[in-house]
Amino acid sequence: MWINNQSSLHDFILLGFSDRPWLETPFFVIFLVAYIFSLFGNISIILVSCLDPQLDSPMYFFFSNLSFLDLCYTTSTVPQMLVNLQGAEKKRKAEKLWGCVAQLYIFLALGSTESIFLAIMAFDRYAAICKPLHYPVIMNQRCCIHMAAGTWISGFANSVVQSTLTVVAPRCGQRVLDHFFCEVPALLKLACIDTGVNETELHVLGALLLLVPLTLILGTYVFIAQAVMRIRSAESRWKAFNTCASHLLVVFLFYFTAISMYVQPPSSYSRDRGKIMALFYGIVTPTLNPFIYTLRNKDVKAALRRSLTKEFWVKTR
Repeated sequence: MWINNQSSLHDFILLGFSDRPWLETPFFVIFLVAYIFSLFGNISIILVSCLDPQLDSPMYFFFSNLSFLDLCYTTSTVPQMLVNLQGAEKKRKAEKLWGCVAQLYIFLALGSTESIFLAIMAFDRYAAICKPLHYPVIMNQRCCIHMAAGTWISGFANSVVQSTLTVVAPRCGQRVLDHFFCEVPALLKLACIDTGVNETELHVLGALLLLVPLTLILGTYVFIAQAVMRIRSAESRWKAFNTCASHLLVVFLFYFTAISMYVQPPSSYSRDRGKIMALFYGIVTPTLNPFIYTLRNKDVKAALRRSLTKEFWVKTR
């Protein structure tokens, strides 16, 4: 069995906003609206990227992958959070043991995958802007598929390691989780043993999956900025800048909050900071991603307009 017998007899209790019950209804509405927008935005990008032949390029292949990733990311946590926030109990909400463990593995796997995926997208922009003549060769279809598959495999491999080490840590009957959902830092605070090994492992893997990709992204954009400044056409320069700015905004939203949670010891977290940061990289960022890309990308907006016409659906059959 993964956890000790005493703990396995009980479900986890997620506190969430139990100490502030007056916040439950407003946050239920906010999370519900955010989830609806996330579903609409991410599904729309997936559909137009797959169906519109004018978006048949590596960049939109990665866009659709990121949208699918974000769709799964929010679905792994938000529905259960909505269930916990509704109802008249106004107190503690129970989470089934198997559900908490499954959520831990899936949420961490998807988060790890997104961290690497954003670096892959930065490399795609580097190849398109800095190596335009070689771009079709560098980012061929087979290469794109292999890169995407490798990213997913790496993310799930990281989750297997981190989640398993977290789950096997004895909790001596402690089951009250002061969080919205089950994730590594919050669960480590329930351990009744020295978690030094777990925290070291969290630091190392956190640095590999967050700091290393972020460093590569920032370094890549140094070369991209130099290449953009050499473009003579103001229109082309603005288009390149616009695409890169969207990606950088997504990078900032995701890495800033994730690093604040996973690259420092859980013992140093304030009572509410972990909850706020988790809401940002678990809900806010995946919800905003499709709108950041869509609103700043003329091709995607044009594809969305075409998708509303009968001619588009006739041609795609």
